[in-house]
Amino acid sequence: VCVTPETVQRSLGLWPGQAGAAVRLINLSENHTFLLEQPDGAKTVLRVHRPGYHSVLDIKSELSWMAALRHEADMATPVAIAGVNGENVQLLDLGGGERRFAVLFGFEAGKEPKASADLMAPFAQLGVLAARCHNHAQSWQRPAQFSRLTWDTQTILDRNAHWGDWRQGPNIEKATRLVLDKGEAVVRQKLAAYGKPVHRFGLIHADMRLANLLVDGGQTKLIDFDDCGFGWFVYDFAAAISFFEDASFVPDLLESWLGGYSGVRSLEKEDLAAIGPAILLRRFALLAWIGSHHETELAKSCAPDFAPRTANLVERYLTSGGLGV
Repeated sequence: VCVTPETVQRSLGLWPGQAGAAVRLINLSENHTFLLEQPDGAKTVLRVHRPGYHSVLDIKSELSWMAALRHEADMATPVAIAGVNGENVQLLDLGGGERRFAVLFGFEAGKEPKASADLMAPFAQLGVLAARCHNHAQSWQRPAQFSRLTWDTQTILDRNAHWGDWRQGPNIEKATRLVLDKGEAVVRQKLAAYGKPVHRFGLIHADMRLANLLVDGGQTKLIDFDDCGFGWFVYDFAAAISFFEDASFVPDLLESWLGGYSGVRSLEKEDLAAIGPAILLRRFALLAWIGSHHETELAKSCAPDFAPRTANLVERYLTSGGLGV
């Protein structure tokens, strides 16, 4: 069953004051994201979840952390709008026996930064936001009922990984596969040695890439906590450079990010050494994602050369002990 503006429009009565809004699809990746606009110009954003990825408890747990960050850490996170039944998570009937979870959010002003733009200032702000998220995650008393995915070597690199098996990614030739296998082994070894003590591994956003940032009047806002879960804190930088990890300006972005981050939260030399393996881990996650989400425009655009470029990153790490970052 296809999620279309027309099918969404039929369910807008689930939320107060939304019936009759114009509906436009603005993003399709993990989920369908729609902009709802009222005749008077008022806007909201509706996220329709992909099937089988999150439970109701998973989604409610995400929203509870977003609310806590807003109220306790003074962070600008999107506000969930309850339905007429008082629940933040609604069930959309798409017809044909298919139903999807959906959450309505208040509209956040701003524009997504482009990789071609000057990202130094946004990455400094992003480092601050990441550090504030991590500090809050360490001190926050989570609700008794709390469930989010874990992002570690098993759930990213194993064959039954959350985003699929990276080995099923597109255009993995034999020589490329040999290099990637070496890279996987090194990532597993390095991150196992790094370990999961609470000051290194905890609740993270896990998808702080450009598509999930809004720059509004010089302020960088963090949106879309759909993949938040338990992982290494340094993984949040790795996610920030998703799809352009091999760009020549990444070391500058890391320096800017670290400048913002270290002003809020300290990092040890072991944390800095783990950034390279974390970047490779994220790259493997994206390779799996491109294979399992081949129908999306983003996956189609990346598919031709993503695996060989990933192998080049691995080679760079294996030969120099770093990624230039």
